[in-house]
Amino acid sequence: MNISVKGEYALQAIFDLASQRAGMPVRIADIARRQRIPQKFLELILAGLRQGGFVESRRGAEGGYLLARAPGAITVGEVLRAVEGQHGRSRAGRKSETPFSDLWQRVDGAVSEIIDQTTFADLLRNWHDKQARFVLNWEI
Repeated sequence: MNISVKGEYALQAIFDLASQRAGMPVRIADIARRQRIPQKFLELILAGLRQGGFVESRRGAEGGYLLARAPGAITVGEVLRAVEGQHGRSRAGRKSETPFSDLWQRVDGAVSEIIDQTTFADLLRNWHDKQARFVLNWEI
Protein backbone atom coordinates (compact mmCIF):
# COMPACT_ATOMS: atom_id res chain seq x y z
CA MET A 1 0.00 0.00 0.00
CA ASN A 2 1.35 3.38 -0.97
CA ILE A 3 0.38 6.33 1.18
CA SER A 4 0.70 9.81 -0.27
CA VAL A 5 1.76 12.90 1.66
CA LYS A 6 -1.91 13.90 1.64
CA GLY A 7 -2.81 10.58 3.30
CA GLU A 8 -0.07 11.01 5.92
CA TYR A 9 -1.22 14.54 6.69
CA ALA A 10 -4.86 13.41 6.95
CA LEU A 11 -3.86 10.78 9.51
CA GLN A 12 -1.81 13.32 11.45
CA ALA A 13 -4.71 15.81 11.44
CA ILE A 14 -7.19 13.21 12.72
CA PHE A 15 -4.67 12.10 15.37
CA ASP A 16 -4.15 15.71 16.45
CA LEU A 17 -7.89 16.27 16.78
CA ALA A 18 -8.27 12.97 18.66
CA SER A 19 -5.63 14.08 21.15
CA GLN A 20 -7.48 17.32 21.99
CA ARG A 21 -10.28 17.76 24.50
CA ALA A 22 -13.54 16.32 23.14
CA GLY A 23 -16.08 18.87 21.96
CA MET A 24 -13.59 21.72 21.75
CA PRO A 25 -12.94 23.04 18.22
CA VAL A 26 -9.29 23.33 17.20
CA ARG A 27 -8.02 26.01 14.84
CA ILE A 28 -6.40 24.93 11.58
CA ALA A 29 -3.34 27.05 12.35
CA ASP A 30 -2.80 25.15 15.62
CA ILE A 31 -3.02 21.75 13.93
CA ALA A 32 -0.73 22.91 11.12
CA ARG A 33 1.87 24.20 13.58
CA ARG A 34 1.84 21.12 15.84
CA GLN A 35 1.91 18.63 12.98
CA ARG A 36 4.16 20.67 10.66
CA ILE A 37 1.64 20.62 7.82
CA PRO A 38 1.37 23.54 5.37
CA GLN A 39 -1.81 25.36 6.41
CA LYS A 40 -3.27 25.77 2.91
CA PHE A 41 -2.82 22.06 2.21
CA LEU A 42 -4.35 21.21 5.59
CA GLU A 43 -7.40 23.33 4.76
CA LEU A 44 -8.02 21.21 1.65
CA ILE A 45 -7.47 17.97 3.54
CA LEU A 46 -9.84 18.97 6.35
CA ALA A 47 -12.50 19.97 3.83
CA GLY A 48 -12.29 16.47 2.35
CA LEU A 49 -12.38 14.88 5.79
CA ARG A 50 -15.46 16.95 6.61
CA GLN A 51 -17.20 15.69 3.48
CA GLY A 52 -16.22 12.15 4.47
CA GLY A 53 -17.90 12.58 7.86
CA PHE A 54 -14.71 12.39 9.93
CA VAL A 55 -14.61 15.98 11.18
CA GLU A 56 -17.02 18.84 11.79
CA SER A 57 -16.29 22.51 11.45
CA ARG A 58 -17.51 25.37 13.60
CA ARG A 59 -17.48 29.00 12.51
CA GLY A 60 -16.67 32.06 14.55
CA ALA A 61 -14.01 33.31 16.91
CA GLU A 62 -14.14 30.12 18.95
CA GLY A 63 -14.52 27.95 15.85
CA GLY A 64 -12.34 25.34 14.28
CA TYR A 65 -12.45 21.61 13.62
CA LEU A 66 -13.35 18.69 15.85
CA LEU A 67 -13.92 14.99 15.33
CA ALA A 68 -17.39 14.03 14.13
CA ARG A 69 -17.09 10.66 15.91
CA ALA A 70 -15.23 9.33 18.91
CA PRO A 71 -11.57 8.36 18.27
CA GLY A 72 -12.49 4.74 18.99
CA ALA A 73 -15.02 4.81 16.15
CA ILE A 74 -12.58 5.95 13.43
CA THR A 75 -10.08 3.51 11.93
CA VAL A 76 -6.88 4.31 10.11
CA GLY A 77 -8.10 2.24 7.16
CA GLU A 78 -11.32 4.17 6.61
CA VAL A 79 -9.50 7.52 6.72
CA LEU A 80 -6.87 6.31 4.25
CA ARG A 81 -9.49 4.96 1.86
CA ALA A 82 -11.45 8.22 2.04
CA VAL A 83 -8.36 10.30 1.26
CA GLU A 84 -6.42 7.97 -1.03
CA GLY A 85 -9.28 6.28 -2.86
CA GLN A 86 -7.91 3.43 -4.94
CA HIS A 87 -4.48 5.08 -5.24
CA GLY A 88 -3.40 3.37 -2.04
CA ARG A 89 -3.60 -0.04 -3.71
CA SER A 90 -0.72 0.12 -6.15
CA ARG A 91 -0.42 -3.61 -6.89
CA ALA A 92 -4.15 -4.36 -7.05
CA GLY A 93 -4.45 -2.55 -10.36
CA ARG A 94 -1.86 -4.67 -12.18
CA LYS A 95 -3.33 -6.62 -15.05
CA SER A 96 -0.84 -9.45 -15.55
CA GLU A 97 -0.13 -12.33 -13.22
CA THR A 98 3.41 -12.65 -11.93
CA PRO A 99 5.08 -15.19 -9.66
CA PHE A 100 4.63 -12.60 -6.87
CA SER A 101 0.92 -11.80 -7.41
CA ASP A 102 -0.35 -14.06 -4.63
CA LEU A 103 2.32 -12.84 -2.23
CA TRP A 104 1.43 -9.18 -2.84
CA GLN A 105 -2.27 -9.95 -2.40
CA ARG A 106 -1.53 -11.54 0.98
CA VAL A 107 0.66 -8.58 1.99
CA ASP A 108 -2.09 -6.12 0.99
CA GLY A 109 -4.62 -8.20 2.91
CA ALA A 110 -2.45 -8.22 6.03
CA VAL A 111 -1.91 -4.45 5.85
CA SER A 112 -5.64 -3.86 5.34
CA GLU A 113 -6.46 -6.05 8.32
CA ILE A 114 -4.12 -4.08 10.57
CA ILE A 115 -5.25 -0.62 9.51
CA ASP A 116 -8.92 -1.63 9.58
CA GLN A 117 -8.59 -2.82 13.16
CA THR A 118 -6.56 0.14 14.40
CA THR A 119 -8.58 3.06 15.72
CA PHE A 120 -7.32 6.49 16.63
CA ALA A 121 -8.09 5.67 20.27
CA ASP A 122 -5.65 2.74 19.93
CA LEU A 123 -3.02 5.03 18.45
CA LEU A 124 -3.49 7.59 21.23
CA ARG A 125 -3.25 4.95 23.94
CA ASN A 126 -0.10 3.44 22.39
CA TRP A 127 1.48 6.86 21.92
CA HIS A 128 0.78 7.91 25.52
CA ASP A 129 2.16 4.60 26.82
CA LYS A 130 5.30 5.02 24.73
CA GLN A 131 5.79 8.61 25.88
CA ALA A 132 5.30 7.63 29.53
CA ARG A 133 8.14 5.10 29.29
CA PHE A 134 10.60 7.80 28.30
CA VAL A 135 9.94 10.32 31.03
CA LEU A 136 13.16 12.03 31.95
CA ASN A 137 14.34 11.54 35.49
CA TRP A 138 16.47 14.45 36.67
CA GLU A 139 17.35 12.90 40.04
CA ILE A 140 20.98 12.86 40.99
